[in-house]
Amino acid sequence: MTTGNGRGSGDTEALREEIRRTRVELGETMEALAAKADVKARLRSSADQAKERVRDQATQTVARVRGQAAQTAQLARGQAQEKGAVVRRNPTPFVALAAGAVAAVIVMMIVRGRQR
Repeated sequence: MTTGNGRGSGDTEALREEIRRTRVELGETMEALAAKADVKARLRSSADQAKERVRDQATQTVARVRGQAAQTAQLARGQAQEKGAVVRRNPTPFVALAAGAVAAVIVMMIVRGRQR
């Protein structure tokens, strides 16, 4: 005997399986719809995701800034060592500059002393 959809009477087990699958799919669909309808939970989830993104960006920014600061400090150390080496090799210009500064201070003190 054949039903209207072309299946025989021996196909009841297949129909039961199809009904079971349909019920499972319907249950999953209902759960998905219920999750979409739960606005409070969705907002909480969105907020949590945003917090995590901000934390990640902050961590990356801190790491990048620390790396740049370390590079800058290393560059400054290198330049200071180079300038120190230049002074050690030929201190004459720097000694003359220091002597000129001392002389200028002495002249300023003398001029101020005469004005009073």
